[in-house]
Amino acid sequence: MLRCPRKWSAKKSYRSTRSSKVATPVTIPAVVPKPRAQTGDAVARLVVLAFAASILLITAILVRELWVTSDLSRHKFGLGFLSSSLWNPVTEEFGALPFLYGTAVTSLVAMLIAVPLGLGAAIFLSEMAPPRASNVLTFMIELLAAIPSVIYGLLGLFALVPLMREYVEPFLKSVFGFLPLFKGPVFGLDYLSAGVILAVMTVPFIISVSREALLAVPREQREAALALGATRWETTWKVVVPYARLGISGSVFLGLARALGETMAVTMVIGNSPSVHASLLSPGYSIAAVIANEFSEATTAMYQSALVELGLVLFLMTIVINALARIMIMATTRKGSKR
Repeated sequence: MLRCPRKWSAKKSYRSTRSSKVATPVTIPAVVPKPRAQTGDAVARLVVLAFAASILLITAILVRELWVTSDLSRHKFGLGFLSSSLWNPVTEEFGALPFLYGTAVTSLVAMLIAVPLGLGAAIFLSEMAPPRASNVLTFMIELLAAIPSVIYGLLGLFALVPLMREYVEPFLKSVFGFLPLFKGPVFGLDYLSAGVILAVMTVPFIISVSREALLAVPREQREAALALGATRWETTWKVVVPYARLGISGSVFLGLARALGETMAVTMVIGNSPSVHASLLSPGYSIAAVIANEFSEATTAMYQSALVELGLVLFLMTIVINALARIMIMATTRKGSKR
């Protein structure tokens, strides 16, 4: 009597296994609609793509307008427009060399002053200053970056120019007067004053961006260098600064772009003389300054076309400098990745 339930249960399980082998109908899965999240991602992708394409469209429209409006000047002067130093609206003879030279010289002087000053201040604020003092000073520096350029121009005209004319430039002439860069009479309204005011305007950008790049360096990099016996300064200069070199390079080129396109401050202190001089103590002109000064006075089509062509040249200069900056950053990145 005890074995019957076992046999019966075995037969039952056998029958159930045989019955499980019966073919079942195949069901075709229905088409499942895409989730709403994927649809939203596609819409967002199209929206941001349209925003990015609009930047390229605006740039293309800007280049086209500058190219078309400068048609008269381009056809009359050709490439000689870049090498000629004659600027005479009466005879309608125009050349861009004095303005190219003035823009390049003032920007170079500004970078020679602003880069060491900005990098040193950024290192102090990120590595050596107390956090509270660093935050307060950074806030003040960012306020300097927001000051309009015409205010800098007024400060340069009434404060910087007298200082340069009475103290700085006579000292430089007495010490370095044997060099061509510091010969000639002292006016105060010259390349050097324009370079100094540009340096004051670009330093806040260099400090702010460089400080953020230095703060982004991982703490482990500093701790590893200190653990190997490096001093705090050696850690900063040999570990932290090289690690943040891309951000620092970006800040320098951002400041250079600001210096190239600055208008009002340079117009007030550069002297506005369309000529080429080797001395930094001589008055000059820049592309942005001549456009701002003379565009309202351009009464002829050729005069306006020459000024617009100067704007086109300045725009192309900015594009070339940004391209060189990108190439340099890419080369530095590849060199660093190979190590």
